[in-house]
Amino acid sequence: MIKIIKCNNKNYIKKITEILRIRKDKDFSVTKTVQKIINDIKKKKKKALIKYEKKFSNNFEIKLSKDKINKAIKNLDPKVKKAIDFSYNRILKFHSKQKLNSIKFRDSLNNKLEYKTFPLQSVGIYVPANLPSTLLMNAIPAKIAKVKKIILANPKLNGKLNAAVLYAAKKLNITEIYSMGGAQAIASLAYIQKVNKIVGPGNIYVSTAKKEVFGDVGIEGMVAGPSEITILADKKTNIEEVITSLVGQAEHDENAQCILISKNLNLIKNVNNKIRQYIKKLPRKAIIEKSLKKNGLLIHVNNDRKVIEIINEIAPEHLELNIKNYKKYLNKIFNAGSICMGKHSPMAITDYCSGTNHVLPTHGSAKFSSGLNINEFSKKISYINLSKKGFEYIGKKAITLAEYEQLIGHAESIRSRMRRN
Repeated sequence: MIKIIKCNNKNYIKKITEILRIRKDKDFSVTKTVQKIINDIKKKKKKALIKYEKKFSNNFEIKLSKDKINKAIKNLDPKVKKAIDFSYNRILKFHSKQKLNSIKFRDSLNNKLEYKTFPLQSVGIYVPANLPSTLLMNAIPAKIAKVKKIILANPKLNGKLNAAVLYAAKKLNITEIYSMGGAQAIASLAYIQKVNKIVGPGNIYVSTAKKEVFGDVGIEGMVAGPSEITILADKKTNIEEVITSLVGQAEHDENAQCILISKNLNLIKNVNNKIRQYIKKLPRKAIIEKSLKKNGLLIHVNNDRKVIEIINEIAPEHLELNIKNYKKYLNKIFNAGSICMGKHSPMAITDYCSGTNHVLPTHGSAKFSSGLNINEFSKKISYINLSKKGFEYIGKKAITLAEYEQLIGHAESIRSRMRRN
């Protein structure tokens, strides 16, 4: 059911990267459709938005009233409310430890430099239909960073509002809520609501739309696309734990990526044989099967060097080290969105209430970016105040460099402020 790769020859990394690239390149297949939607909404604004919401979701109501929101929340199971409250508190406590630092510097010539941190003025958060946890993960860091305006885009599911997402929004004091999804929601946030930045994960249409509007608005400093997990297991790992983690990630989206790495070939074969039986009882069976068939990988390696090399090349969104002696790998793994250590730290729990953020880099972008944090919701401005003496001293060096770069206007700008001899 799942592709098995045996890393016996020298070309194993090349083979793995080629398979990963096929999944990544699929994003381009929807680009033209997404561009058309974005351009339409750019020109016709709300009229085009309504057209696409009717077409794709049969949705005729985009801006939600307070009464409708409160009515939906009233019917939410109290047990779900308590779970949201619990998650909220843990996420808040962990993210509150993150700091936004401003710096000041003064040198011996009394030149003063500052780097001040400011919150973004407005942020649009995209939350897939039924995921209150995603709203918590995105909005809590924004709140801590003191973003002034937070706007929520949350599509209906089967024509219904999601009470749990609305309850989380109320808890976060988010009052501007739009029932819209897909590429049209991203275009609306960018060109109708005109936010400064758009955050939040989504399917291939959402992630492609975010890339297309980048430049007009900001997006996270990562690719937050379809979900990924890589699991490292050995002969002592419980096979059911491996299967449930693979399946748990695959049920997100047929474009999700699930990878198992092990030095034990028997474990790999057993997982491949038994996973079919396990899937049968799950409601999202069809999605899971498509995901595992298209993007699942079972990788057999024969030494630790290859384990580390492959993990760092994959740069997974989530990495589970479901082995007893995981510490021997930790200092050598530097490309991953999050690392879950040991059998009692399944990735699935981090999606909800461990306290860490579940909006993480995908498609290998963990090689150059981090998961969502409060720094995503702020920006910095440099302040320069040079003394007369300091300007004269620094200016001479700057003129030398400007003339070397043949930017004579730069040199003259500096020279014009210098004392005449």
